[in-house]
Amino acid sequence: MKNILKISILVLMVVFASCKDNKSGNKETVEESNQPTTKKSQTSFSIETILDNYLKLKNALVEDNSEEAAQSGKELAVTLNDLNTDKIEQELKKEYADILEDAKEHADHIGANADNIAHQREHFVTLSKDIEDLIELFGTNKKLYLDFCPMADENKGAVWISEKEEIKNPYFGSQMLSCGSVKKEF
Repeated sequence: MKNILKISILVLMVVFASCKDNKSGNKETVEESNQPTTKKSQTSFSIETILDNYLKLKNALVEDNSEEAAQSGKELAVTLNDLNTDKIEQELKKEYADILEDAKEHADHIGANADNIAHQREHFVTLSKDIEDLIELFGTNKKLYLDFCPMADENKGAVWISEKEEIKNPYFGSQMLSCGSVKKEF
C-alpha cells in the first residue's frame, strides 16, 4: 500500500513539474519539425500558393484592413478554384475535395464583405481550420505556426496559421493584437 502511495505521489509530481515547464510567457509547448508536415503521405501536390494567399488574408485582418482582407479572400478563392489537383494521390482526393469546398465558401464570404470585418473574421475561424487540415494532409516546406486565441469565436477559441512566431491576432487586430499563444510549429 505504501508503495502505491509513493508511486502516485511521484506521478503527480512529474505531471505538475511538466505542466510548469510547458509555460513560458504567452507561449505553450511548441511541437517542432524540420521535415515537411504531413499526416497521410508524401505527395508532389503543393499547397504553398494557398498558404501564401491565406497568409496575406490573415495579415490584412491583423491590420484591421477589411478591404485588403476582401481582396485577399477573392484571390484565395481563385487559387482554390484553379489549383491543378492531378498530382493528388487518389486516396487523398475525397478528403481534399471536402476541405476545398468548405475553404472556398469561407474565402468567398470574406471576399464579398469588404465593409464588414466582423463577418470576415467569423468566416476566418473555419477557413483557418481548413488551412490547418490542408497542412496536416499535404505538409508544407514553410516554417509556420499554429496559433490559438481563447477569446475568438465568442470565447470558444479559434486557431490561425502564422508565418511568424510572434502573436499577431487576426481575430481582434489592434484591439488585442498579442492575445493568443503558439500551439504548434509546422
